[in-house]
Amino acid sequence: MLWTLIKCFVVGGLLCCVGQAILMFTKLTNARILVLFVVSGVALTLLGAYKPLVDFAGAGATVPLTGFGYSLATGAMQAVQEIGLMGAFTGGITNTAAGITAAIVFGFLNAICFKPKTKP
Repeated sequence: MLWTLIKCFVVGGLLCCVGQAILMFTKLTNARILVLFVVSGVALTLLGAYKPLVDFAGAGATVPLTGFGYSLATGAMQAVQEIGLMGAFTGGITNTAAGITAAIVFGFLNAICFKPKTKP
């Protein structure tokens, strides 16, 4: 149990460190880095390199944005096998619907509970 938590923490932390390094040492905007991470997750999944990382680290690999790309790609691939080409368009959204819904709900609750402040 403890070893699983350590693996999760280390892998998730390393993925976040990569994002922070990109932010610090390039002129990429936050939005472009987010897109880069999601597309990287999709590409690594299609190459077969992300599944072993998910098997090793669990949530440490699936919670960061690369994990969102992994979920999109696996959902699309499963749906293509089940329903054909249309699955490429619907499978990713079906596979990530719970996470997207949670982000919307918690964002809404955050907006209700806290008063937004503008940056100086």
